[in-house]
Amino acid sequence: MKIGIIGAGNIGATLARKLSANGHEIKLANSRGPDSIRDLALEVGATAVTREDAVKEVDAIILAIPFEKHRNQTNLFSQVPESVVVIDTSNYYPFRDNAIAEVDNGKPESVWTSEQIGRPVVKAWNAALAATLTDKGLPSGAPGRIALPVAGDDAQAKAVVLKLISETGFDALDAGLLSKSWRQQPGTPAYCTELGTEELKKALSSADAARAPKNRDELMKVFMTPGSSFTHEEIIARNRAMTA
Repeated sequence: MKIGIIGAGNIGATLARKLSANGHEIKLANSRGPDSIRDLALEVGATAVTREDAVKEVDAIILAIPFEKHRNQTNLFSQVPESVVVIDTSNYYPFRDNAIAEVDNGKPESVWTSEQIGRPVVKAWNAALAATLTDKGLPSGAPGRIALPVAGDDAQAKAVVLKLISETGFDALDAGLLSKSWRQQPGTPAYCTELGTEELKKALSSADAARAPKNRDELMKVFMTPGSSFTHEEIIARNRAMTA
């Protein structure tokens, strides 16, 4: 497949590396222009391009940018064919993304993203820490393989994403419609808790829409306490304990 990735941070670069290793043709873009990421693109097996070029002549587009950066991006996607799968990996954190009233009032994050870019999206790869995506992938069928949720309204688009997730080293679980994607947002039992498929199903079922934002904010208070330091394992354990 030809895949454009917008965002060259930890998530975007990791996905570029893994998908390129699986034979996909990757175009990588960021907000500062291709010259700023040429070395990185070469390292991960991608081609550095502009954001405008990243959405041209591709089969899928992965958005790996901070949540609020999706604001009013309809021009970027205006000429993208409907057949192109658009994937949203972002998560909303009010302290970072400037409070967005619609999301604060319950609109699922990726529904809001779809409205901003004028295209339906599939929500995927959002419910894992960057270190999880980088270091915890395993071959298909391997014991202990972590599962990741995928939400979206188009069955064909989701099928594409489910396959791509498997190629990056994780079991992929169809988590239902995009309107239900709040179940894999920050503060829920499915978010950054490194569960297997059956555990993930239970986590999605037990998600509480009212509790999730409170859990999210409480967790961030803990993780951002001045002088605090947490290992990857401690972060996962704290997420599990506070969202159970």
